[in-house]
Amino acid sequence: MAKENREYKDSVFCDLYYLDETAEKNLLELYNGLFDTSLQDTSLIRKVRLEDVLFKNMKNDVAFSVGDRRIILSEHQSTINPNMPVRMLMYIAREYEKLIPVKARYSELQYQLMAPSFLVLYNGEEDQPEEQVLRLSDAFAERCGPNGKLELEVRVVNINTDKKHELLEKCGTLRQYSEFVKKTRQFGGDKSKLERAVKECIKEDILADYLGRKGKEVINMMMAEYDYETDLEVHCEEAEARGEARGKARGEAIGKVEVYYTEMHLSVEAIAEKLSMAKETVRKILAEKGILKEETLAGSR
Repeated sequence: MAKENREYKDSVFCDLYYLDETAEKNLLELYNGLFDTSLQDTSLIRKVRLEDVLFKNMKNDVAFSVGDRRIILSEHQSTINPNMPVRMLMYIAREYEKLIPVKARYSELQYQLMAPSFLVLYNGEEDQPEEQVLRLSDAFAERCGPNGKLELEVRVVNINTDKKHELLEKCGTLRQYSEFVKKTRQFGGDKSKLERAVKECIKEDILADYLGRKGKEVINMMMAEYDYETDLEVHCEEAEARGEARGKARGEAIGKVEVYYTEMHLSVEAIAEKLSMAKETVRKILAEKGILKEETLAGSR
């Protein structure tokens, strides 16, 4: 099979549940754990590769259907993102668009859709409840009326081992994956330390078969994940610093406008020229400060 041309890197979670030779078995186990079923036929599993909506560099989502009855969209996250319901909505809309024939959309007969389920598996270091639900409706600027209801609920399961969620008891692979992540955190993100973590996991029978087959690949994936999270953190810190700098500069400019107008009695035009600022901006600042009356502002336009 030709290797996919992808812009992103796969996480260990994605490899384990989508690319590895045991992926279908792992997905069926996850399905059985989620819905208290005991299916054994892995041929029922159809893996769905979704285009990433928010991040292009690291792939953490796994989508799959079971027969023609249900489609599950899941994501592994180390942070709780309140926009996950919006993201899942975008995912499922794209998938339904691919699944529903064009003619069927306009047929007088109702087309049978696969029932969707939305899941986030959280294993970040911030303390979070054992389980919670994120709702699309929480993002609406105004509550929908009876004629405009739209809801999507995302089940968020905390798979950190200390939470002892029942899903970990039902899904041995998921439990071992969580134990593996915990072990790598204990050792750190250095390559040599990750190698030690992998060896210790194999010794303790934590994803032993998987790590025995793909140890070096897993270490490379983990290194990429650490680099990705660090890169995101740096970008966030830089953006925050830029925001603080802009806020400080704006505060200083507002202060200067006020001083020039109230103490030095300069005109709006003179202040605008002195500060290389639009006259309308100067008037707006003075109006917001209550120094320039609204009718004066309106009359000066």
